[in-house]
Amino acid sequence: MLDRLQALADRYEKLNELLSDPDVVSDSARLRTYAKEQSGLEDAYRAYEEYKVVLTQLQDAKVMLADKLDDELRDMVKLEIDELEARRIELEEKVRLLLLPKDPNDGKNVVVEIRGAAGGAEANLFAAELYRMYAKYADSQGWRTELLEANVSDLGGFKEVIFTISGQDAYRKMKYESGAHRVQRVPETESGGRIHTSTSTVVVMPEAEELDIAIHDKDIRVDTFCSSGAGGQSVNTTKSAVRVTHVPTGIVATCQDGKSQNDNKDKALQVLRTRIMDVRRQEEEAKISGERREKIGTGDRSERIRTYNFPQSRVTDHRIGLTLHRLEYVLNGDMDEIVNALTVAEQAEILERENMG
Repeated sequence: MLDRLQALADRYEKLNELLSDPDVVSDSARLRTYAKEQSGLEDAYRAYEEYKVVLTQLQDAKVMLADKLDDELRDMVKLEIDELEARRIELEEKVRLLLLPKDPNDGKNVVVEIRGAAGGAEANLFAAELYRMYAKYADSQGWRTELLEANVSDLGGFKEVIFTISGQDAYRKMKYESGAHRVQRVPETESGGRIHTSTSTVVVMPEAEELDIAIHDKDIRVDTFCSSGAGGQSVNTTKSAVRVTHVPTGIVATCQDGKSQNDNKDKALQVLRTRIMDVRRQEEEAKISGERREKIGTGDRSERIRTYNFPQSRVTDHRIGLTLHRLEYVLNGDMDEIVNALTVAEQAEILERENMG
């Protein structure tokens, strides 16, 4: 572990030099790449620097303890050694986790797609609640949310809503949300008071940058049409909405919520690149054997991952058996407890594989 940490520290310090190099500063692509790499090493580098200081202090304290000391000073040194040992163990565990293999997409922004699934109007209403939950969670993290496409249902829910979340570690924290979300409650339209079960599906994809996926003009077809509102009604008479089709793959992306046709085209291309990259990523994951695939964050998107039970104010994440009786808070964006528990579970799985390997 120490060899890996020293190599990491050497690379971090080399990146410091590179980021001050005039040739790099004048090259925005290289500057962004190196800055992103250094940011990814920052936490481990800082922890290793503190770890080295603690080891030095611990060694000095043990040398002092070997000298002839009066009882009061000896007790003080012993107390210091105990505190330094506790901090050493804490830092070793922190560094061990920081050295685990990381998803290269963890630092990316995300594109989120939510769709009403089983349950008709009630599923669409729940899709809208999930959208609000993620928007509030994003706000609590200091992230920015931008709506790209919304297909509004007659009762004010979403048949489909697509949006981006931009901010530090957005994918790292949001990636666990892909899957089927089940809601159990009495719909407002239910006169008999019976509890209905409905589902909405969520897909979270790391946003693809132009450097990740190159799309050539000859490979796309662009169609324009009038934007529409709830129930398919036209909301304007200009063809500002854009549908972009990637001819080689057949993948389609549309956008109608931008300010202009060009704005909608740019956003549609953004979604198109992300979907193409996501398909390639899924193909790569499919090649990985069942034993090595991580169960959390990369599971089957049709799998039921979480239940929101309104009568019992209960949220249950089925992947890790976590149950919280604070549904209202979760739907208001207080998702940290769930996200942290899923992160710890994923780290435990990776550690187990590392130890077995």
